Amino acid sequence: MAKQLQAIRGMNDLLPEQTAVWHYLEVIVRRVLSSTGYREIRLPIVESTELFKRSIGEVTDIVEKEMYTFEDRNGDSLTLRPEGTAGCVRAAQQHSLLQNQSQRLWYYGPMFRHERPQKGRYRQFYQIGVETFGMAGPDIDAELIMMTARLWRELGILDHVSLQLNSLGTSEDRKKYRAALVEYLSNHLDALDEDSRRRLDSNPLRILDSKNPNTQALLENAPILEEYLDEESQAHFARLRAILDEAGISYVVNSRLVRGLDYYGKTVFEWVTDQLGAQGTVCAGGRYDALVEQLGGKPVPAVGFAMGIERLILMLETLDVIPADVHAQADAYMVVLGDESSSYALGLAEQLRVALPSLRLVVNCGGGSFKSQMKKVARSSAAVALIIGEDEVKERRVGVKSQQDDAPQQTLNIEETITLLSARLA
Repeated sequence: MAKQLQAIRGMNDLLPEQTAVWHYLEVIVRRVLSSTGYREIRLPIVESTELFKRSIGEVTDIVEKEMYTFEDRNGDSLTLRPEGTAGCVRAAQQHSLLQNQSQRLWYYGPMFRHERPQKGRYRQFYQIGVETFGMAGPDIDAELIMMTARLWRELGILDHVSLQLNSLGTSEDRKKYRAALVEYLSNHLDALDEDSRRRLDSNPLRILDSKNPNTQALLENAPILEEYLDEESQAHFARLRAILDEAGISYVVNSRLVRGLDYYGKTVFEWVTDQLGAQGTVCAGGRYDALVEQLGGKPVPAVGFAMGIERLILMLETLDVIPADVHAQADAYMVVLGDESSSYALGLAEQLRVALPSLRLVVNCGGGSFKSQMKKVARSSAAVALIIGEDEVKERRVGVKSQQDDAPQQTLNIEETITLLSARLA
């Protein structure tokens, strides 16, 4: 017997009871984004490897260790996208979406990183990303943050997330700060963990993100980036905070928040939670005004964020805020008694679906006793059982039995059935 094949480690199947929750989340996200004027863009999952080397940085963990990279038949180096921003910038630039115009875009789909799989973090994972172009002021930064706050409110998790903010300033600000930070840490090499010592030459700001307790203790007396910001960066950050204060959105300024990618500058933010253990970040983003030029275009101000779907779903499940009806397979289930009833039942079902386009109606196929079919009705969580037997076929009527109360079964004509189902859907 041939060995049974399994999914690749860290790349998981989503079964029907799981996809129902994903669809619930996607519907709310789409509604929130479209209500704020954001338009969807769909991007390829494979890009030139050079795109990620130039955008993310060759000395980052993502490029050095985590990307799925391969040569195609032409010898070109291609990579499964590890994140979405670079591809969105490439597409906007390639299709002339950035010439003297502003854009509010969003995308959704799988990303790929060869990390150690753990709960809430997979090698194929899904993200919703939002990117804006052509707007330089702190007002668009604030809009993104306020929009995510509204999303958390609609999902029922706003009380369980907190917002962290920081400003990374300009590239010149970071260059001066980097020199001061390297000088300080170089005098304490013995106290640094191995990973931080490796980053000291290549990407010292990432040391601020270290989870090592000894390194974190050492950083207590390290230089603070805020002290190296120029006046324009300070004014930008102050105005952003003022807008959020006026909107009633609470936040904490975290001077060690740097984000993991090289292209960020000025505003960076994360929404974090204590509900998911080590995987505490549910949404993160910031401003990347230099990236378009870095990828060969003219300078364009830009800011965006991304959120991991698996982590959000895990949080919804942990907090038990998923509505019960999300898992319902149908609004109505049609019980079919006798082989002669099936043709009438299938035709009637189509008639009902045409009259009520939002109706989820499952027709029993394959026979079975009345008792066994009623068990299927219960498993489907349908609110109504529509019963078709020999009498209903002769009279061109429908038996209707509510599954939500003890009301007696009714026998209705087709028009009455449509009226009843329409009222229940409403």
